[in-house]
Amino acid sequence: MIFRSIGELIEGRPLHAVGSHETILEVCRRLDGHHVGALAVLDGDELVGIISERDVVSRVVARGRNPAETPVRSAMTPDPKTVEIGDGLADALQAMLDGHFRHLPVMRDGRAVGMISMRDIPTEYRLMYQRFREARQAQEAVEA
Repeated sequence: MIFRSIGELIEGRPLHAVGSHETILEVCRRLDGHHVGALAVLDGDELVGIISERDVVSRVVARGRNPAETPVRSAMTPDPKTVEIGDGLADALQAMLDGHFRHLPVMRDGRAVGMISMRDIPTEYRLMYQRFREARQAQEAVEA
């Protein structure tokens, strides 16, 4: 199937989220239970951050903090980069590659409605994008 927009890709998927006041232990249970690598962090309906497996490892476990006592707000990535539900996959891929991260919250009308990860983007999209970037860099080198 060829996806034209992020909305088509995430259609029918729930947004997995956690509150900023909850603990990292609860984050780990939800990550495991939903088989996902990141959760949106919400205060009410407002997206305030994202918490990923990498955040848990680097900001909690590696620092010897107790996951049962560590609040999400102290380990999350605040104010994450987001994409709009109508954006194309190339927009999401570029944001993830440029920002060196693997998960992006998806927004509609200012509210988080889903999450897209690098593994959601078909391999052929990633390969085409990589070839495009290489060709563009080669062209820029010739012109310089």
